Amino acid sequence: MPQEIDLYLRKSQITRQRDKALTFRAQESRGREWAEEHGYTVRKRWADNLSAYSDTTRPEFDKAIAALAADEVPALWCYALDRFSRRGAGSVLPLLDSGKRLVFDYERLDSAEPRDRKQIITRAEEAREYSELLSHRVLDTKAQQREEGAWLSAAPYGFEIADPTSRKLKHGKRWSNVLRIFAETAEGKSGRTIAVGLTADKQASPNGGAWAGSTIHRIIQSPVYEGWQSVTPVKGGRSIAYRNRRGERVSVLAEDVAPVPPELIKAARLTVAGHSAVAPEHRSRKPKHLLTGLLTCEGCGGGTAIHGRSYRCYRYTVGQPCPRPASVMRSLLESYVYDEWQSAILSARVDDASPLMVAVAERWVALTKPEETEEHREALAAVKAAEKALEQLAMDRRAGVYSGAIGRFFPRLVEEAEADLAAASERAAEYGGPVNLALFDEPEALSEAWQAADSDLRRDLIRLAIDRVMITQGLRGRPFDGDARCDIEWATPDER
Repeated sequence: MPQEIDLYLRKSQITRQRDKALTFRAQESRGREWAEEHGYTVRKRWADNLSAYSDTTRPEFDKAIAALAADEVPALWCYALDRFSRRGAGSVLPLLDSGKRLVFDYERLDSAEPRDRKQIITRAEEAREYSELLSHRVLDTKAQQREEGAWLSAAPYGFEIADPTSRKLKHGKRWSNVLRIFAETAEGKSGRTIAVGLTADKQASPNGGAWAGSTIHRIIQSPVYEGWQSVTPVKGGRSIAYRNRRGERVSVLAEDVAPVPPELIKAARLTVAGHSAVAPEHRSRKPKHLLTGLLTCEGCGGGTAIHGRSYRCYRYTVGQPCPRPASVMRSLLESYVYDEWQSAILSARVDDASPLMVAVAERWVALTKPEETEEHREALAAVKAAEKALEQLAMDRRAGVYSGAIGRFFPRLVEEAEADLAAASERAAEYGGPVNLALFDEPEALSEAWQAADSDLRRDLIRLAIDRVMITQGLRGRPFDGDARCDIEWATPDER
């Protein structure tokens, strides 16, 4: 009865002396010819479509060796030693010592021949040395190309390779989508909203399918859209700007090719980080009634809606269940909340610097000096972003991003981040001037201002000091008791 043998095949684009026998079909044909010639029956065919130059796990190779070691089959045929493994003698010695038969067709080596044992071991070591030398050459070449600003892989989304020699980048046909992503993010749109819009407009994503919010986020954070060479030190992690031997960032853009405008990148990243005001068109509409948006039903925790002359639990109003639906006549509730608002503000006193008055001051400045307040917010956002950058550096270091050679740049990166933080803090400090709060220190002035205010201003004034009012269900036939049925959440200073 013929003995069994397995065939191990590995695909490669390399050919030997014009021999095209390295395709899967040709390798298998050669293997079956050898088996038939030597009285063997092919039991199983194992095939990997992976390179032996890398440390990539080769599942079919591992299975073939495991089957051989477990005596499932006594012999294994492979087209050539460098198709087998480039790990050196260690990959063949255990099998040779255990009496397994290894056949390497190209070298005409067979471990069943005693004189071939030494040749198999020697050739295995030569294959390992060649692989290591080639690997070093490839790495050295790539390192030099990276230093020169060559983009070493497929062009990033929105770009094209401008020149195959320099491998610099130029704008591609999807560049308008890149600008759209940054602009809409800066306006306050979420990644998911932008992704839905691009998909609806039939704009191809980087992988050719539907867009996802995570893809939008990766584009916003990638240094390549600033024009910098990028690397990903930790597999699956975030990209960071590459630093050359002098610690400098390296441009990957061809001559006269501009990156995404720096101010647009800054605005988009601040918005993603949650430190930037949302554009007016993406904010919720202003409440129509004095307390709309401030009221919460205690029974279900939901909001309220105007129903006739009352504020009523919204869920109950639209026919949804609420265990204790709250309903209060609008005039009574608004009068009670105004009285509590006025009393709380006048009790706080301007000179006391109480948390409520600090919050009122912040919101009053934002209401009366919106342009200055927006600049202050931007300055505070820059501080938060700089603090986040320092925190990210620390997290990256703990994650091993700056281990090895790249670690020598870590002190400089920290120094740059600390300088950014100092500059942002200095700019934010410029907005610490006095605020005129005399209006909130005099009962008559406050009352007169309220009476003179229109509906819009009254809504704004109420919200200077109040964040939320929880209302409870009343007892039928009982008069309204604001103290018993209302729980007011007073404003607190902005922690930004």
